[in-house]
Amino acid sequence: MEVNEAIRTKRAIRKFTTEGVSSEEIEKILNAGRLAQSAKNSQPWHFIVMDDRRILKELSKLGHFAGHISGATFAVAIITPPPEQRFSIMFDAGQAAAYMQLAAWEIGIGSCLATIYQTDPARDLLGFPDDLEIRIAISFGYPAEKFDLTRKLVKGGRRKFEEVVHWNTW
Repeated sequence: MEVNEAIRTKRAIRKFTTEGVSSEEIEKILNAGRLAQSAKNSQPWHFIVMDDRRILKELSKLGHFAGHISGATFAVAIITPPPEQRFSIMFDAGQAAAYMQLAAWEIGIGSCLATIYQTDPARDLLGFPDDLEIRIAISFGYPAEKFDLTRKLVKGGRRKFEEVVHWNTW
């Protein structure tokens, strides 16, 4: 799959099959995140991979609309320094997340981002250091529902190019 096709067809997948994902595929996804660009090559992230059902269920309770994590084959928590330390930290984490999602989509694995709002309970659950935080987790797995990639999105869709792009001035 070419990058442009992956971007065009990528969907947020919130329901997954029970089919396992191989360790090689998980490593490919994680490596894509590890190789993402970051401000001044700071690479301000750590990834915690979770496939334990209890941990996935507990983490899914720590963010609004994060329930899809409980049904994932695995999830990845992106752990960073506090975003207040540097403006680009969340942008960098977002790029790592996007790279992982596109790498997964290329091999047929769906994903969906979740914002984790309760850092301290997440720290207790996942055991990451006090000087780091969690804001993003991504659920991964094979899509439970087959869908037609040529169909238009029903909810919302995308704004037209002309509505979003401005040349030289607004």
